[in-house]
Amino acid sequence: MIAMARERRLAEIFVEVADSLVEDFDVIDLLQRLSARCVELLDVSAAGILLADVHGELQIIAASDEHTRLLELFALQHDQGPCVECYRSGAARTNIDLTRPEVTADWPRFAARARETGYVATHAVPLRLRNRVVGALNLFQTAPHRLGDDDVALAQALADVATIAILQQRTLERSYVENSQLETALTSRVLIEQVKGVLAERWNTSVDDAFAAFRSYARTRHLRLSDLAAQIVSGTFDTAAIPAPATVPPVDRRG
Repeated sequence: MIAMARERRLAEIFVEVADSLVEDFDVIDLLQRLSARCVELLDVSAAGILLADVHGELQIIAASDEHTRLLELFALQHDQGPCVECYRSGAARTNIDLTRPEVTADWPRFAARARETGYVATHAVPLRLRNRVVGALNLFQTAPHRLGDDDVALAQALADVATIAILQQRTLERSYVENSQLETALTSRVLIEQVKGVLAERWNTSVDDAFAAFRSYARTRHLRLSDLAAQIVSGTFDTAAIPAPATVPPVDRRG
């Protein structure tokens, strides 16, 4: 019964993704949803999608949540960690036991930070299409259970969908277009990071809650996250128009 429910949910998710791949779709929002779906389907604690920039260094593009310590953990992998090896080799690295120093000797800073954050296992799956690898999907677990072959295959399928979303298949043979798409996606993420900080400070709330409110406003009005973020950063959009998270106390305007 559980297996049937999971298969039904998987089918729904792939339909959801297919419906999203329309012209001028919001790639950041789609990757955000894919990260959350990885947590839902694979019984992992956190997921992130890392994309290689023009220098071949991995940068976080989307995560299942926006907690600072998790984002720092992804950021550490610009030069070390299983995702770096996965990206360079094009091969998945799965069921990595973070509690064993001999297993993580090649990534001392990454492994130590992961353990401090409460993770005991990690997995890295390549973002690839044909012979191209553009990044990696990173999964973390707080409980020590193995991902079986079926789960690893599902993780790869979700990573493949993410790759298609990033590259847009119709332009794969034109490398200059591909590089432009990758850089645009990374630039969009930088703008969104700035906006998260602005809104979190404005509302005196967490970046997670600030991002959720920002994303909800954009989706309700059919705005791309990157476009709205650019307007906020440039000062052409009044952030007072975005409803504050429910956890933020109302401003006392008396006097």
